Amino acid sequence: MTSRHSPLAAQQELTPWVILAVLATTFVLAAAAWLGGTLGAVLAGAGWHPPPFTVETVRLLLRDPHRVWPAAPAPAIWAGIGVAFAATACAALPVLRVLHRRVTLTTGLARPGDLEQFAPKGATRRARALRPSLARVKRPARAQIGMPLGDHCGSHLRASWEDVCLAFMAPRAGKTTAIGVPMALDAPGPVLITSRKADIYTITATPRQAHGRLWVFDPQQIVFAPQKLWWNMLADAATVEGARRLASHFVTASISAGNRGDFWSLAAGNTLTALFHAAALGHCGVQQVLQWLANPAERRPIELLYDAGRDALAGQLQRTIRGATETRDGIYETAGQCVACLLDPVIAAWITPGEQLDEFDPHAFVAGTDTLYLFSKKGPGSAAPLVAAFCDSVLQAAVAAAERAGGRLDPPLLPILDEAANICPIEDLPDLYSFFGSMGIPLVTILQSYRQGVRVWGEVGMDAMWSAATIKILGAGLDDPDFAAKISRLIGDHKIIETSVSRSRSGRSVTLSPRLERIFTAADIRALPKGTALLLATGIRAAVITLRPYHRERDAPALKQATLRVRQQITERAQQTKAPP
Repeated sequence: MTSRHSPLAAQQELTPWVILAVLATTFVLAAAAWLGGTLGAVLAGAGWHPPPFTVETVRLLLRDPHRVWPAAPAPAIWAGIGVAFAATACAALPVLRVLHRRVTLTTGLARPGDLEQFAPKGATRRARALRPSLARVKRPARAQIGMPLGDHCGSHLRASWEDVCLAFMAPRAGKTTAIGVPMALDAPGPVLITSRKADIYTITATPRQAHGRLWVFDPQQIVFAPQKLWWNMLADAATVEGARRLASHFVTASISAGNRGDFWSLAAGNTLTALFHAAALGHCGVQQVLQWLANPAERRPIELLYDAGRDALAGQLQRTIRGATETRDGIYETAGQCVACLLDPVIAAWITPGEQLDEFDPHAFVAGTDTLYLFSKKGPGSAAPLVAAFCDSVLQAAVAAAERAGGRLDPPLLPILDEAANICPIEDLPDLYSFFGSMGIPLVTILQSYRQGVRVWGEVGMDAMWSAATIKILGAGLDDPDFAAKISRLIGDHKIIETSVSRSRSGRSVTLSPRLERIFTAADIRALPKGTALLLATGIRAAVITLRPYHRERDAPALKQATLRVRQQITERAQQTKAPP
């Protein structure tokens, strides 16, 4: 007995369609030859004398077209037929391309109808429902209806303004060129971008400048932007909740998820909360907070808290100061390590008032169409805690604006958090995913791997973020075997027909038996080619989409020239920057 996989059942289902396709193709070619020969005869001066469209005429067309139009020269007839065939081929090519894509779709994956809500018509309907400003717009621009995702069976897909996205891609797999840049270029409202490289800035700066002002927070000179703004880090610390959130960004950026719940981390977070809140109440600056950390016996923050009626917080800080010297010093040392980036005067200058510097107002930003770039390097002493705090301040301002507007921003704020695990470790980011989409804040987080997220938010937090994301984009270069196996199981199985052929003295017998086979194995997921991605949308089977990098769009030549100019400006600024001794 021999056994092999056979497409016999699929062939049986396709046979009637193949017959119809052959008949249709024969009819179209015959009609093209009939029309082309007639037009050729007319152009040759033989007049309009179309022959009857019969089987006999078709037979003559195949053998000797000149006998059908005897009054016309043969070259004219053949020329007309050739032109008609060429026109027919040009008209049929797009149709054949779409049919080929539909026929070759892997069994078990999403079909075009499954993704209707992301196709142009479906995306437009959803946009009108989510954005009152589009209700009376007859044909809204495609940039107004959603965030670009990619192509599927010839249809350009767009996520809605209530979707929250999570993307995983290895370096140089297109996460910037095919996700971050297209989304930023199309955004109709304010855009917030985090990155630790200059590429997304060089590409989007010029187009985004047409929408509004560019705010660049670049304390570590990623794009060598001159400082034109300062951000009041302690403004949100005017409330205890705001001070606690501010402290959490410094703790999260400095301490791994596994150690974040120990005594020293929790105590350091509480101490920073008290000091930040005291500084905000006393209208003190960041340098004052650093002085308090350097001198644990300082009573000024306790007095400020008591004067403002924050007795509980003041009492907690006082207990810490009056505790055992070793314990107190350990807590203050841990807190000092968390805010180590503030010791760098170059970094601290971006959160300190200065002459000719504009103060960045998060509430004004979310109400406009400006663009904010937040840059940092990764590692100890980097500005990552400030980027996380800055980003969170804008997000909280957006939530407040959405609540004032009846629950949703219009136009939406688009946060694109590239390298989020390295430079924007907002501790409760997984929780924010569960409701930001409903407020017109379609959060987009781009990571290099699932493990990278686990390192910052832990297994529980990363699972929560994964579950809350309504759109997951999995690109090339996913080398984590456990994660690839998990995705393989989520995509599921499909039924195949296994044919068994046996031979005996009585003759040959064929047995067809169905069985389940994995649609995408872990190896298939790992081997996804660059330029493609798996799209996992809530309630829909997985789909393989073709990404659309910005340089393949119609305006790519003009965008390329603008990008070159911005790169040249960065180079000139870098050369003018005096190297440290």
